[in-house]
Amino acid sequence: MSNRTLPSSLILRNADVAAARLTWRDLDKGIARGEVERIAPGTYARTGAVDDDTAALAAIALRQPRATICLLSALDRHDLTDAIPSHIDIAIPRGSRPLTTLHSKLAWHHFDVDTFSTGREQLEIIEGIFLGLYGAERTIIDAFRLRHLIGADVANEALKRWLRIPGSQPADLLKMAAEFPKALPRLRTTLEILL
Repeated sequence: MSNRTLPSSLILRNADVAAARLTWRDLDKGIARGEVERIAPGTYARTGAVDDDTAALAAIALRQPRATICLLSALDRHDLTDAIPSHIDIAIPRGSRPLTTLHSKLAWHHFDVDTFSTGREQLEIIEGIFLGLYGAERTIIDAFRLRHLIGADVANEALKRWLRIPGSQPADLLKMAAEFPKALPRLRTTLEILL
């Protein structure tokens, strides 16, 4: 990229390009030489510095700030399942448009706007780029609520694993589940059996 030095970060945004006094022509040359790759409008990564899934999640986080990792992908991040996700589950508020990414398999889910933020946390994807991630309790509730998508056995196993985690509070789980009337009865019944 000419004689100018690239910033040391793995992710480059328009501000980083400007701060390094690089021109768009320098950036285009870097892309052509395979030094950097575009992962979202105005966002670039050093080639090979991040895997396809991380690049896709970073691009989603930058373009759709309310996007949230959910269902089987969230269960996997919380170590509540042995199932290996074949795609990344991403929730967005109902009425939002899903995004297209280049190299990763994504499954978009539209969740109710009124409960979308319940149990939502932030996960740092890479270098100051954050994406939503549903906490373990919310993910278990969603597993019971949407068991037709991931399987009742996966939901039950996730609940069993969560109960073995020190500090897990079934009362807090049921309190959060009260916001999801379809999940509450089955979750309460399963808890009664397991406890």
